[in-house]
Amino acid sequence: MTVFASSHPLVQHKTTLLRQDDISVKSFRELSNEIASLLMVEATADLSLTTTNITCWSGKINAPVLAEKQPTLVPILRAGIGMLDGALNILPCASISVVGLKRNEETLEPESYYENVVNNIDKRTAIIIDPMLATGGTALATIDLLKSSGCKNIKAVFLVAAPEGIDKIVSAHPDVNLYVGAVDDKLNDKGYILPGLGDAGDKIFGTL
Repeated sequence: MTVFASSHPLVQHKTTLLRQDDISVKSFRELSNEIASLLMVEATADLSLTTTNITCWSGKINAPVLAEKQPTLVPILRAGIGMLDGALNILPCASISVVGLKRNEETLEPESYYENVVNNIDKRTAIIIDPMLATGGTALATIDLLKSSGCKNIKAVFLVAAPEGIDKIVSAHPDVNLYVGAVDDKLNDKGYILPGLGDAGDKIFGTL
């Protein structure tokens, strides 16, 4: 596994704006999608290419195109939906697989309540999108689900990530690359990322 912490100035600038305590729902949504677009460019930089023959204004040429099927985007409900438009700005033809997970308040483990994974997942790269990688529980469960469905190539994109969550994914799935806007300091005793974003789902859906 490789952890790609973005060094792009716009990602860093927009992430700072995203952290502001008094940020509006509108601004949080817009910035989440803008950062998602920038991170998606980085996450797709190694997609393989082939050549095809096309006719352009000057005649027939050989030109590069993607060699494999378009990736499938995998937003984790509910907060991952807040990054979907930004991801689709870069991959407008991507198929969408959706995973719904919630924490069992007794065991504190993630439980699946919705799964809709594309049928040909074994022929596509899956790119998980979720604003925050905190303890790593939901990301881990999503990766397990995708692998059990036949997916062989998985990446994950997060706006911010805690070292604890990164360590959990690195340990369990060393073949999965992570793309993050910022690696934050740590988790607090309640499992929230510091400095973090607060509750990204509530801010995206306006349910504060």
